[in-house]
Amino acid sequence: MLPIRRGRPARVPAVAALLLAAAASGALAACGDAGGLRSAGATPAARSPARLWPDLTPASSPAYDIGEVDNEVVKGVKVPHGDIREVDPVAAVREEIDAHPADYAGAKAPYHETSVRMADCGEDGTGAGRAGCPVLRPYYRDLTGDERPEMALGFRLLPEKLTAVRVYTVERGRLVRVMSYDDAVSEVELAGRTVIVRSPSEVAGYEYRLQWTWDADQRAMLLTSDEMLRTDDGGLHTGRPSPSASPSASRSGSPSASPSASPPASAR
Repeated sequence: MLPIRRGRPARVPAVAALLLAAAASGALAACGDAGGLRSAGATPAARSPARLWPDLTPASSPAYDIGEVDNEVVKGVKVPHGDIREVDPVAAVREEIDAHPADYAGAKAPYHETSVRMADCGEDGTGAGRAGCPVLRPYYRDLTGDERPEMALGFRLLPEKLTAVRVYTVERGRLVRVMSYDDAVSEVELAGRTVIVRSPSEVAGYEYRLQWTWDADQRAMLLTSDEMLRTDDGGLHTGRPSPSASPSASRSGSPSASPSASPPASAR
């Protein structure tokens, strides 16, 4: 490299000058290659949202109940030592079945088969996940931020082929249900303080994704996101049945190798 002295230009031999000129010419030519910077065109101007019907009278109450807040003590189910891991998940489902006879009792009830198949769950508190038992195995994760696990539980609503998704916590030694949702569920995931429920859509190539997040003020999991998203299965994931008509569900209105594993867990 030729020395450059402050206050006086460096002297460059003629041959070196020619080489430098050729190199500079090549560098300038390269700017027009495919790898060079190119304009993306004019940037559209930012616009604020356009409010429609500004004179419309605001609604003072919801048109129908979508079960925004679910915080209910599950009576008759014990919590040994205040540890939710010792709660019998089958007993929690049986208590719900008994509390809603219109949904489960009798041949005309929409989920009568669930009630019948509860006999396959046994009576020893270990029936969840057993063959024939509609109660799926529970998963445990801290969803409230109190450094204690909650129980995410699912059970089949038969013969409608729906899935009931429930989340339970322990308050003052009592079992409390803090989330309840019934639907045609294709996948459930746990991520942080959020339960993500995925359901097929009637529109080919799309699915519904609902997110329920813990709210400390309401002491419940609230529906914080309801989206319709494209799937990557080429539109094969369709044919979503109508949601349950029970009070705990409305459409319009989230497995890992271990139930207590920390990465996001999903269940089918």
